[in-house]
Amino acid sequence: MNYRPDIDGLRAISVIAVIIFHTGFSFLSGGFIGVDVFFVISGYLITSLVYKEITSGTFSYLTFYKRRIARLLPALIITLILVLGFGFLFYDNREFDNLGKELFFSALGAANILFAQGVNYFAQEDSVRPLIHLWSLGVEEQFYLIWPTLLITLTFFKFRYVLIYTTPKV
Repeated sequence: MNYRPDIDGLRAISVIAVIIFHTGFSFLSGGFIGVDVFFVISGYLITSLVYKEITSGTFSYLTFYKRRIARLLPALIITLILVLGFGFLFYDNREFDNLGKELFFSALGAANILFAQGVNYFAQEDSVRPLIHLWSLGVEEQFYLIWPTLLITLTFFKFRYVLIYTTPKV
């Protein structure tokens, strides 16, 4: 896929919206919508990439997941190690026990499943939940597990309702 400056522009706007949301300024209280924009961008880019590889006969699950792992895992591992060290130094036993559970689910790409069981994302106790933001990574990783197979199936059966928009070549 060719470089898309418009997508980088959307990313920048989304990042700014999310940052402002987390600073607590009330004039952009809906800034969390930036996460939704990231999901749309990611879905568009992954769909375009996978669809192109499927139709050209070059798609490989192994290559697809190697790229995803190379892109996500290094930063995730560093984050989890730093948070573990911080928790070890500064948390009491109860908080550290909860952190261990969050680390485990986050490492498996399932933080969203854990946090969906009663954690209030908007609660003010965020300081003892440094991994709560990884719910979105869990959603993305689960998308990566399901979407390529579904797209292959839809392409194989030539469903006419699968729409892939690509920009015209200039």
